[in-house]
Amino acid sequence: MRTCLLSLTCAFILLPNPSWAYRDYFTADQKAQLAKVQTVLVDAIALTEKGTVDAGPIVEIASRRLGELGYTMVQDRTKPHDAAFKVKCEQRKTWEGTTAAGGDADLPDAPSRLWKGPACQLTYLLGDMKVKWQREVRTDFDDAVTAAQSAQAGEPGAYAIKKLTDGLEKYEFPLLLTAEWGQPDRLLKLLDSAETNQARKVKIISLLGEMQADEALPRLKQALQDRDLAKQALAAMGNLGKEGIPLLIEIMNTSTDLEVQAAAAKGLGQLGGLHGDASVVPPLLARLKDPKTDWSVLTEVAWSLGKIPDKRSIQPLYDLDKKLQAMRDPDNMPLKKLKEAVFWSIKQCDTWDQFSSLTIFG
Repeated sequence: MRTCLLSLTCAFILLPNPSWAYRDYFTADQKAQLAKVQTVLVDAIALTEKGTVDAGPIVEIASRRLGELGYTMVQDRTKPHDAAFKVKCEQRKTWEGTTAAGGDADLPDAPSRLWKGPACQLTYLLGDMKVKWQREVRTDFDDAVTAAQSAQAGEPGAYAIKKLTDGLEKYEFPLLLTAEWGQPDRLLKLLDSAETNQARKVKIISLLGEMQADEALPRLKQALQDRDLAKQALAAMGNLGKEGIPLLIEIMNTSTDLEVQAAAAKGLGQLGGLHGDASVVPPLLARLKDPKTDWSVLTEVAWSLGKIPDKRSIQPLYDLDKKLQAMRDPDNMPLKKLKEAVFWSIKQCDTWDQFSSLTIFG
């Protein structure tokens, strides 16, 4: 029983966020196929309450935007292609079945069974296999008839499809598909493009971190020089290999930007927990004990120590907790957040130490 409890604690603390795990449902051969996707078939359909309408604008947007990532696009099903990108846009969405909970199903842009208004459902095929990946683009109105009348736009179906194509123009499905297919080189090339705006760069960096694309580390180091990208780059580095630990320690200790310091501390906790590397504990403890450390940074340091349970952290956390409990200021939100972080990490480290002792000596 004691060993079981320890195992459960290990699993709770050290398992990475599910979004970090790159498509575990693919076999090695399927992942290899995805990594080599070059030619993509665009298969689109547009439906209104009066029937099928021209899907040409949808095909044009999908082809052009995926082409920006270097893919070769085809529209003829008889031509050879590596994957088929399918877009189904409807004036009134029809639900086609249940969806699993967790993973993609919990994302904000996942298909919603509650939404009955205009929507484009995005999926893809790898050969004949329909993959679990699904995204949905919706309008900001759920009744096309009322919306068209309000806008004096004429036929509701055409109005709904037009608004959906506008949404497809803005939605970053090309980046999401490229990340899904495990092709970081395409994302890195777009990141370096002078034509890529700042918001898109932030999204690319975030996806590189979620993919655990270690080859992106040199480029992420460069991104640290850009104030607008530094926080996102640090967050992404927290999902990569252990090689980023020395740099994150240096940034945490030398940056003059408190938000960057905090992001570096958070990244150290992610890397330490992900790789089971306790080398991040001493530098985090040094910041925890430093009276000059800002509370915002201290909060991330405390959270990080809880992600790498270590008996060396127990007493310093208790000491800090004692000081914080003497501070009575219920309206002080930074203080409240710091107390929560310290309390949680004490539970992780102290419980871990007890279970470790029970397993070894029990």
